[in-house]
Amino acid sequence: MTTTATVEPAKTPALSKKRKSASALPPSPYSLPVALQKGDILTRGSAVVFGLGNMVRGQVVKGILFLAVEVLFIWLLIRSGLGCIGGLGDIGPVTEGGQQWVDGELVVVSQTESVKRLLYGLCWVVIVVAFVVFWTMVVRSAYKAQVLRQKTGRAPSFVDDIKDIFDSRIQISMMSLPTLGILVFTIMPLIFMISMAFTTFDNHHQTAFKWAGLENFGKVFSTTGTADIGVNIKLFGTVLAWTLVWAFLATFLNFFLGMFVTMVILRKGTRFKSLWRILFSMSIAVPQFVSLLVINRMLQDQGIVNQMLKNWGWIDSSIPFWSNEWWARGTVIVVNLWVGIPYTIMQITGILQNIPAELYEASKIDGASWWQTFVEITMPYIFFVMTPYLITTFTSNVNNFNVIYLLSGGAPTPVGDSAGKTDLLITWLYKLTVDKKNYNVGAVIGILIFIVLAVVALVTYRSSGSYKNEEGFR
Repeated sequence: MTTTATVEPAKTPALSKKRKSASALPPSPYSLPVALQKGDILTRGSAVVFGLGNMVRGQVVKGILFLAVEVLFIWLLIRSGLGCIGGLGDIGPVTEGGQQWVDGELVVVSQTESVKRLLYGLCWVVIVVAFVVFWTMVVRSAYKAQVLRQKTGRAPSFVDDIKDIFDSRIQISMMSLPTLGILVFTIMPLIFMISMAFTTFDNHHQTAFKWAGLENFGKVFSTTGTADIGVNIKLFGTVLAWTLVWAFLATFLNFFLGMFVTMVILRKGTRFKSLWRILFSMSIAVPQFVSLLVINRMLQDQGIVNQMLKNWGWIDSSIPFWSNEWWARGTVIVVNLWVGIPYTIMQITGILQNIPAELYEASKIDGASWWQTFVEITMPYIFFVMTPYLITTFTSNVNNFNVIYLLSGGAPTPVGDSAGKTDLLITWLYKLTVDKKNYNVGAVIGILIFIVLAVVALVTYRSSGSYKNEEGFR
């Protein structure tokens, strides 16, 4: 029997049409090409002397501010910017500090500080890009003043611009600070990390290093690898495969088992619902790193678990929780269930309690079985609401450093390898950078992690109902 309680997408204007219309918006009448093509001599002159067109047309304060930014940028560029940008061409040469013979004389040579050269150079590249964006804004502003002056006889005053910023353009004003934060704390570190992958910044060259091209990528994708690093394509493939398997199991086992426990707790016949939720939530109250370290000690060969099993006569020798590959991988998955299921219970409890009761009443009237009700109503609703959460959880599990590093430490680790059998890409990256100081190879691993996560997240989300149908669920 097929129930008629299946929820159909809301009968609203097609979102696809909205997206098409949004992507096909007419170009701005004050765009840069239009400004350079139709602007008068004052507008075009503003491309060289910032604020010229604004000041002549009565926007004196705005024009002075534009000109001040240009003068300040040129002064800083001449003073330090050109040198910093030029230093990117040769962040070395690798020189050792101390006394050296130069042209027959013993002189003191300072060691090259390649990190500063690279960082300052990249910062100035970003500043130059930001200045170019600002330049386009200046030219467009001059052209806008020209057009409004021709239409209304006057250009907006500085007070009018301030009111506009906090009125019709409030969305731009509110997003300015978060955008700056993303640029400084996300994009800049990402650019710096990516650049490290093309240098010799390793345990032998921590202060002075130089560009290495694609050499580090060759180390990761080589079949033999480098003896002092212990990295090769086989090891990378093994760690990547385990990372994806781990992320899939850690995400969906937590989801389905958490959903099952939640539905058992919420069923009418279950007593003491609040008590069960409290018991499952107790693992959240204890700091995770404490729980994981305690469990690590409990599951050692001489830990309390093996000792109790021996005393009860259940085993003769210790269970190799951390010394056997499959035992170790199974253990971290099971322990992660204990850590993660309480969060899933909280999420799904809120979702189930917000499903419209009339949907269940309609399915009951139609004679639908509990399985049909679950498949046609409950699951679609849960998946629609939780798809973004599941994608985020999958991404978090790919980068789940705490559970793996604190619980198993990546063990067991074969001799000669830089990664253990339970190491994820993120814990491997940590070992390469913090333990072995191979920042360049670690940066390559970081780039590959970013690519994997970006592809999985974008493909999965764009294929989900949460993206295709934002106003209903299937």
